[in-house]
Amino acid sequence: MSRYAVIDLGTNTFHLLIAEEGLAGKIKEIFRERRFVKLAEEGIETIGTAPYRRGLETVQHFRQVLSAHDVPVEQVRVFGTAALRTASNGPDFIRQVQETTGIEIRLISGDREAELIYKGVILAVPPTEERMLIMDIGGGSVEFILADYNGVLWAQSFPVGVAVLYKTFHRHEPILPEEIGAIHQYLRQHLRPLAEALARFPACRLVGASGTFDVMQFFLGEERSHPLNATLPVEKFYPFYRQLVKMDDEERRSLKGMPLDRVDMIVVALILIDVALEMAGIRQITVSAYAMKEGMLFEMMRG
Repeated sequence: MSRYAVIDLGTNTFHLLIAEEGLAGKIKEIFRERRFVKLAEEGIETIGTAPYRRGLETVQHFRQVLSAHDVPVEQVRVFGTAALRTASNGPDFIRQVQETTGIEIRLISGDREAELIYKGVILAVPPTEERMLIMDIGGGSVEFILADYNGVLWAQSFPVGVAVLYKTFHRHEPILPEEIGAIHQYLRQHLRPLAEALARFPACRLVGASGTFDVMQFFLGEERSHPLNATLPVEKFYPFYRQLVKMDDEERRSLKGMPLDRVDMIVVALILIDVALEMAGIRQITVSAYAMKEGMLFEMMRG
C-alpha cells in the first residue's frame, strides 16, 4: 500500500500528515503531528533567530518521522505559505532545509491554498445546494471560499492572519475595546472583496477549517454525529466570544481544554470570525476536520 505525506509549513504551525488510500478512495490516516513553531513571532517581514531555529529543527524531526514510516521521498509534498512567501529570509530557510534534510519546499500562492482547502473540506463536508462560505484561519493569511455542489464560485486569500492581527492590535490584557474596534475597522477595509462576493453569492452557512474552529468545537459542540464534521449553532458563538475577550492571558490559560499554544491569538481569531459572521449573516457554523493538507493528499492519491 502506497504511503503519502504532506508537510504544511504554516506561519504559526508546522503540520505533518502521513496517510494511505483507504476504501472507496478515502484518506486512511497513519500518523499526524503538529508543532507550534510561530515563525512570525518577531514579525512576518523577517523570521527571527529563535523561530528560524525552531522551524529548522521541526522539519529535521519530520524528516526522521518520514523515514521511520517508510514514506518514499517522491510521495512527500512540502509546502510553505504566508510567512515563507513574505519573509526576507524565507529563501534562506528553504535552502537550508534542502541542504540539511533533502526536502524540497514548494511555495504556494494564496489562491492555490484556497483551491486545496476546498478540495479537503468537501471530503469532510459534502456540499449541498445551499451555498457555503469556507474559512481557513492561518497565522499570516485567511482564505475565504464561496462554494456549492457545482464547485467554487469565488475564492480569495487575505493577508490578515492571526499572527498579523495579534502583533498589530492586541497590546493589552485583556484586549481593550478600542483595540477590538480597530481590528473591526481594519478587517472591514481589507475584506471588501469578500463583502462584494457575498453580495453576489449570499451564504448563510460558514464552514470553518483548522485551529480556532477545533477549539470552538471543543467548547461549544455537542457529540459529533459525523466523524469528519460537527455543527455549531451560531447563537452559541457569541457568549463564548464575549467571555473570551474579557479574559486576560492567565484566565484564558486556565480554561480547561484551551490549547496553551493558542492562548495568545485566540482572541483576535474570534474577532475575525465575529466579523465574518456579521458580514455574511451566518446562521450555522460547521467545523471541518479536513482542510489544505487533506486536499493535497487527495490530489496526490489521484495522481
